[in-house]
Amino acid sequence: MTKQIWREQSKNHASLQDFTEIKAYHGDSEKLFRLHIPEFFKNNIDFTNSSDPLLMQVLPSIDEIKTVKDFSDDPVGDLKSKKSKGVIHKYKGRVLLIATGSCAINCRYCFRRSFPYSQNNASANNWSSAIDYISNNSDLHEVILSGGDPLMLSTKVLSNFTTQLNNIEHIKTLRIHTRIPLVNPSRITDKFIKWLDGIHLKKVMVLHSNHPKELHPELKTTLNKVASTQTLLLNQSVLLKGINDNAKTLSQLSFKLFEFGVLPYYLNQLDKVQGAAHFQVTNKQAKRIHRELLATLPGYLVPKLVEEIPGKKNKSPLN
Repeated sequence: MTKQIWREQSKNHASLQDFTEIKAYHGDSEKLFRLHIPEFFKNNIDFTNSSDPLLMQVLPSIDEIKTVKDFSDDPVGDLKSKKSKGVIHKYKGRVLLIATGSCAINCRYCFRRSFPYSQNNASANNWSSAIDYISNNSDLHEVILSGGDPLMLSTKVLSNFTTQLNNIEHIKTLRIHTRIPLVNPSRITDKFIKWLDGIHLKKVMVLHSNHPKELHPELKTTLNKVASTQTLLLNQSVLLKGINDNAKTLSQLSFKLFEFGVLPYYLNQLDKVQGAAHFQVTNKQAKRIHRELLATLPGYLVPKLVEEIPGKKNKSPLN
């Protein structure tokens, strides 16, 4: 069933030819981390503008083949925090599950672009090892579905997991990290909404939008359906050089997210994964941008500026 979802979503993806005609395209980088982009997202790209903020997030660049000091294939220490197959436990009270290695879109700055998904997939073997770990750790209260993108799994597979999760008394919250509602909204079917609505846990969906141009008017209806299931909608962004590294763009994003019923949550400093150094914004610049946001936006629309440091027991605020 998961392969069926993958095929259904992949058939609506842009072709490689759409990008090979662009002068900045770099094929060797694509061999390292393949180009993968939904048709919906592609249709919002301005291919006549090499600085289009959507294009820059997905276009393979020659900068990706450079090896940069202090950048690594596991920049946030996921593998050191692995407890069982697909189970990552870093922070007190909550556990993250690598639900799948599949994504609807390959973002060039992805911190898991080199992650060994084949050996780390919590949905393999019917979630058994993940459920065992969660059941045996009564200090846990929240489960986070991540990936890849967990919504690449079929609704039937997701339902199988939450049915098992419902039997664990100490789990109170299910959090889903996903980009799919923004890049391929057709995945949010009536069947999916019915499943989400039927979950009795507290529900949080963390979206990932970096630029206001990603918030197509059509998405408002999709996100309203998700919100109707009593699911809290949050957004996290990554600060990206040349894409959103200014307060004006990020302010517009916060206001537009709020219009769509989503609250800004995190503004993440780039995780130092090999192949993405050209997106890096300095901490000094990040702090300046954040101060401008504080002076511009109401407090509830200012995302927290954070970085993830391997070994730390929490996201680290940048003040």
